[in-house]
Amino acid sequence: MPHTFHPLDPLTADEIDTVTRLLADAHGVGAGWRYAGIALREPSKADISAFDADGTPCERLADVLVFERATNRTYKARVSVSAGSVVSFEHVPDVQTNVTVDEWEEADAALRRNPEVIAALAGRGITDLDLVFMDTWTYAGVLVPPEYAGRRIGWTDTWVRAAAGANPYAGPVNGLHFVIDLNTMELLRIEDTFTVQRPEIMGEYVPRMVPESIRAASTRPPLQPLDITQAGGPSFTLDGNKLTWQNWSLRVGFNPREGMTLHTVSYNDNGRQRSIAHRLSFAEMVVPYRDHCDDHFRRTAFDIGEWGLGFMTTSLTLGCDCLGEIRYLDAVIHDSAGRPKTIENAICIHEEDNAVLWKHVDHHDGAQVRRMRRLTVSFHVTVANYEYLTYWRFYTDGNIECEVRATGIMVVSHLNPGESNPHGTIVDNRTYAPLHQHFLTARMDLDIDGTANTVYRSDTEIEPVGPDNPYGLSLRQVNTPLRTEAEGKQNPDYATQRSWKVVNDNVRTPIGAHPAYKLSPSGAFPPMFADDSPILGRCEVIKHTLWVTPNADDERWPAGEFVNQGGPGMGLPEWTKANRNIENTDVVLWYTFGIHHVTRPEDWPIMPVDVVSFWLKPFGFFDRTPALDVAPTPAKCCR
Repeated sequence: MPHTFHPLDPLTADEIDTVTRLLADAHGVGAGWRYAGIALREPSKADISAFDADGTPCERLADVLVFERATNRTYKARVSVSAGSVVSFEHVPDVQTNVTVDEWEEADAALRRNPEVIAALAGRGITDLDLVFMDTWTYAGVLVPPEYAGRRIGWTDTWVRAAAGANPYAGPVNGLHFVIDLNTMELLRIEDTFTVQRPEIMGEYVPRMVPESIRAASTRPPLQPLDITQAGGPSFTLDGNKLTWQNWSLRVGFNPREGMTLHTVSYNDNGRQRSIAHRLSFAEMVVPYRDHCDDHFRRTAFDIGEWGLGFMTTSLTLGCDCLGEIRYLDAVIHDSAGRPKTIENAICIHEEDNAVLWKHVDHHDGAQVRRMRRLTVSFHVTVANYEYLTYWRFYTDGNIECEVRATGIMVVSHLNPGESNPHGTIVDNRTYAPLHQHFLTARMDLDIDGTANTVYRSDTEIEPVGPDNPYGLSLRQVNTPLRTEAEGKQNPDYATQRSWKVVNDNVRTPIGAHPAYKLSPSGAFPPMFADDSPILGRCEVIKHTLWVTPNADDERWPAGEFVNQGGPGMGLPEWTKANRNIENTDVVLWYTFGIHHVTRPEDWPIMPVDVVSFWLKPFGFFDRTPALDVAPTPAKCCR
């Protein structure tokens, strides 16, 4: 059947062109301006329900962030694509939008041709500018030099390749940094604080750049081909952005800040379409480097708020990034001039075998075995030296898994002979990689059989030894409702194996349970900051593994909308001061998980993926396992 345009479908290239044309006509947004973000303003749940029920049209709105370079003024606009008009255009004082990819590339080019930069590099013995790479980072508000207050600035690392095509991140120029105005591309300051005698290291990973002596020493035999085929095609159906598979139904979205988003996730339970989640996405990523030296003290990246995962999404390749019977979705973003750009094969959709789903061998009747199959929806992003590979997986037993794999190249620094640094690990000759952390915050608007839900803290407690429990065997489960935002600030507890359940107390299943989905807190770790740390003040979202808030359309960014050069207390800490009710209402869960990266030599020069995940599991949502009706593997395939 032909694809029907849905209100949740991302903006098209034509719609982005319409947005830029309307803003140019109405407000002169054009030369001298940059577009930091153009994204669909998603309709309300009520409007989406009306469209799904009877086709009631939803207005196509775009939310836009732009800034004028000459005046360093930021504006938020709302544009009605449907009506062909600008709904609002407002100046937002004293903020900086995310940095654009164009600015990052232009800063590198501007610095490499700046005479003062060239002279500073020459002072370090670096004269071949073709080998030099300037990597611009953003500033925390608390670290902006006072003389540059009110300017849009960045600071740079400097890297030098050992040869053309070599790994730039293996050649840090330690102690040399440049501060640059990103509006004018003016060099503001050269920081030349210390020098390091460059050691001989092996930091190459591209085969042709790896020394022959290392390649010749390999004892690894070749792998035989592993082909995954589905002669009848995949079992899922993709109609535009709507995806259905094995009772699951969902819509796939995309925007410049979050990258891939998932919407209206539901399950067909014996003919009844039951809602589970309205929207699933990543809302922030915080990567603090835990080394206070000159090279690293400013290095706390907010990869979503300061840059945008959508802008950094890369095209996927069959056989390398994805294996099997693949279907792809393209994504449309834009450059800083507001021109649409298409990322081909941005999202990969495929099925995977995942070993045994359930099995039992009966003494008399033999074995019953079912294979586990899962549907995987994924996208990959490259954030300078790191890659993040995100997979949302849907299972035949009703489980949802979110997995993230981190790979890429670690930031390293060199040491002079006899030096050491306790804040990192030696990974090569006189070369260390600083300790750092990757915090990812998933924003989950769950609607378990409707929008009125309550989150319960679920703890396992030991039953005291006594007359009713003489052997100390008994355990009990204690479920505590979280009624306010203050109570909704939660952390794991290993001693009680704490989890959280999102429950619909207004519904009972045939066996008398209230339907729920359980969040299992894997991949969680503490922030490890002093309470008075100004860096922690800027990213208070990581202070708690879970926050629960009432759903609000404009509460999207847990560390604040304008993170770049931002200050403390933005986002979740600001919203939750009101201590609003979160009981029996439309709730949003903000779950922070990730990687506490104690760097290793085995992560160098290219880091094998580090895998973290969390699960959403049905708990009383079904009367029995929904995987009971999974068909057995055909006998001809069992040998």
